[in-house]
Amino acid sequence: MTAATSAEAGRAAEPAGGHRATGPGAVLPGAQIPEGQGMGRVRLVQIYRIGSAVLGALLLAAFVQTGMAMYGNEQARDVLIERVDPATLEQFRLSTAVTGQDIAIRAYAEEGGREHVEQYRAAVRQEAASAARMRRLLAGVPGHGDVDRLLAKATADSRAWRAGFADRIAAGPGGQGVARGESRLATRLLVQARGDMTPLQAGLTEMHDRAAAKLNSRAMTAQWSTFAALAMVVVAALLLAVLFRRTVLTPVSSLTGRVRAVSEGDFGHRLDVPGPAEINELAAIIDAMRARIIEEWRTSEDKSRRLDEQTEELRRSNAELEQFAYVASHDLQEPLRKVASFCQMLERRYGDQLDDRGKQYIAFAVDGAKRMQALINDLLSFSRVGRMSRPEDSVDLDEVVRQALDNLSTLREETGAEVEVAELPDVAGDRTQLVQLFQNLVGNAIKFRREGVPPRVTIDVRRAGDEWEFGCADNGIGIDPRYADRIFLIFQRLHSREEYTGTGIGLALCKKIVEYHGGRIWLDTGEPAEPDAEAAPGTTFRWTLPAQPSTGSGDDAEESTAEGTGDGDD
Repeated sequence: MTAATSAEAGRAAEPAGGHRATGPGAVLPGAQIPEGQGMGRVRLVQIYRIGSAVLGALLLAAFVQTGMAMYGNEQARDVLIERVDPATLEQFRLSTAVTGQDIAIRAYAEEGGREHVEQYRAAVRQEAASAARMRRLLAGVPGHGDVDRLLAKATADSRAWRAGFADRIAAGPGGQGVARGESRLATRLLVQARGDMTPLQAGLTEMHDRAAAKLNSRAMTAQWSTFAALAMVVVAALLLAVLFRRTVLTPVSSLTGRVRAVSEGDFGHRLDVPGPAEINELAAIIDAMRARIIEEWRTSEDKSRRLDEQTEELRRSNAELEQFAYVASHDLQEPLRKVASFCQMLERRYGDQLDDRGKQYIAFAVDGAKRMQALINDLLSFSRVGRMSRPEDSVDLDEVVRQALDNLSTLREETGAEVEVAELPDVAGDRTQLVQLFQNLVGNAIKFRREGVPPRVTIDVRRAGDEWEFGCADNGIGIDPRYADRIFLIFQRLHSREEYTGTGIGLALCKKIVEYHGGRIWLDTGEPAEPDAEAAPGTTFRWTLPAQPSTGSGDDAEESTAEGTGDGDD
C-alpha cells in the first residue's frame, strides 16, 4: 500500500440505507511518512525479486547438473548395453563360426556330400557378418582401436587358414581324406586363428569393464545430483518460509497485536512496527488513523459534554415553559374573563345611555377578550403535544373518527355536511391527540366550504409499505399549491378574520401531532378525484402513520383516491 493509494482509507463504508458517510482523510501524506531503518528501507517487492532471482538461479543450476548427470548416465548405459554387450556376443558367434568351418570342411573331406560344403560356406558368411557387425557396434566407443586391430588379425589368420586348406578341400571332390602333411599345416593355421580369439575376447572384456565402470560413475553422479536438487528445493522452501515469516508474518502479527490493543481502548499504544517499507507505511497510516480517532473522540467528548449541558438547559427551559403554560391557563385567562364579563355588564346596565359607537367599542373589547382566550387555549394545546400525552399500543381509528364527528355534530347539522369514512386500521399513539387531528381536518373541510354547495368530506386509507397513508378530501374552496408549505406554519392565514374565523394554529397542530406519531403530512396538489364540476376545486390532505406489525390483511389492499380536504387556514 502506498501513500497515494491509501487515501482511499478516508472513505467510510456505505451503510445499508444507501447514504455514503464521508469525512476528511486521516492518512499521512507521502512526505510525512517516516523513513524506515535497516530492512524498513527495502520494499517487499525488491526483497522477493532478489530472493526469487537467487533461488531460481540455484535451482536452475541444480536441475541443469542433474539433467547433465542423467544424460551422461543414459549415454554410458547405451554404450554398455546397446554396443559393447552386443559386440561381445558377436565375438562368440565369430569364434563359433571359425570352429564350424573346420568341422564342416573336415567332414566334407572324409565323407563327401555337398551339404557339408554349404555348412562351411554358411559359417564363412557368419564369420564375415559377425566381424562387420562388431566393427559397426564398436565404432566411436573409447578403446575400439585395439579391438579393431585384434579383430583384423583374427579375420586375417582365418582367411589364411581357408586359403591354405579349407577352400582347396571345398573345391575338390571330397570324401578322399586329408594327407598327413596337409593336415599338420591346416591344424597349425587353425590353432593360430583360434588363438587370436583369446586376446580379442580380452580386449572386449576390458572395454566392457571400462563401460560398466563409467556407467556406475555416471549413475552415482546422477543419484547425488538428484539428491542435491531435492535438498536445494527443500532449502529454497525453508528460506522462502523464513523470508516470508520475517518480512510479512512477524511484522503483520506485531501490527495486529498493537491494533488489537488500540481497539480494546489503549489509544496511547503507538504502532511503530519494524519491517519492510510497505509494513512501515501501513503502520504509519494506521497510527495516523489512531491519532485521528483520539482527536475525534476528544472532540466527541467535548460535544457530548456541551450537549449534556444544553440538554439540561433545555430541560430547565421546558420546565419554565410548563410553568408559563400553567400561568397562561390560569392567571392570564382569569383577567380576560373579567374584562369580557365587566364589558358585558357595562352594556347591560348602561346600554341605554350609550350611543351606537359606545356599544360597538364594548363589542370589540368582548370579542378581543374571547379571541385572546381561544388563542391561549390553542397555544396550550400546541405546546402539550409530545409532553402531556398518554400513548397506547393500539388505538381504534374508527372509534377515534366517530368521537371527532360527534364533537363536530352541531357544525355538521348546521351546514348539512356529509362525511364518508372508510374502514380504518388500528395504530399506536395518543387517542386524544388523534381525535384532535381528525377533528381539525374535518372541521377545516366543513368550514372552508363553497357558498351554496353542501360540504362533502371523504376519509380513506391505504397501505404503503410499513406505513398507513391516510387522506382527507373535500369539495371546498381549495388551496393554491404555492401555499402548500406555508399553511402548516403557526399563525399563518390565507383569509381574513372577517371571512373565516380561527387562530391559524389548526394545521400547525395537525403537523405536530402527525410528526410526534412518526409520520408526515402534506397537501396533495394533484387533480381532484371527482371530475364533475361540483367536486372542483376541492383540497386533499394526506398524512402517514406507522403500521403495526400484526395489522390485519383486510386493510392492506385498500387504495385511496384523492378527493380534496379543507383549506387548513385554521
